[in-house]
Amino acid sequence: MVTSNIKPKIKRLEIIDCGLADYAEILQKQYQLRDKRLAGEIFDTILIVEHKAVITIGARKTANKLLLTKDQFAEKGIELVEIRRGGGVTAHNPGQLVFYPILNIKERRIGVSEYVRELEQIGIELLEKLDIKAKRKKGYPGLWVNERKIASIGVRVSKGITHHGMAVNINNDLGIFDYIVPCGLKGIEMTSVLKETGKKNSMEKVKNTLCEILQEHFG
Repeated sequence: MVTSNIKPKIKRLEIIDCGLADYAEILQKQYQLRDKRLAGEIFDTILIVEHKAVITIGARKTANKLLLTKDQFAEKGIELVEIRRGGGVTAHNPGQLVFYPILNIKERRIGVSEYVRELEQIGIELLEKLDIKAKRKKGYPGLWVNERKIASIGVRVSKGITHHGMAVNINNDLGIFDYIVPCGLKGIEMTSVLKETGKKNSMEKVKNTLCEILQEHFG
């Protein structure tokens, strides 16, 4: 795990680039940071990461729809992890950019709905830099390109501290979504920056752009 080259403009926000990492490792890191933030031992922190292939199962049971058995997922080298965040089943793999804000939104005086909209706005601004015009869809957290979903959000707030976050499809293999019903929404087509533009972006450059946007919003 390495610290990003992008330095926070002020000490209230730290951004950490975790590289390519197992989901369970980063989940544990979030819990540790959440507890430290609650205790006032650290400033607001955001983890940026690409995950190895994993399916995460959210708290909303009706939205957790898998199309393969556990054994079939194991054969494909895809891990299954049950977690306590909002939303249903979703997928992560290399080439997808994920960020996990550990923020004290109580101190920032913003509600959960406002926080989710802020994450969506960050995603919109990031995708705009990559020549993608993304939009919100009422009642469906995340971002869309026409009727195709390009970014997913699943958050949890505990005693005013956020964890979990947002995943944006940049260059990742979208085939992993064929094994689930993303967020429990039947007939949803997933897309990515690569699929929409035909251009493969440097993940390092995309991370740097994201860091700048995160500083503008939360720094």
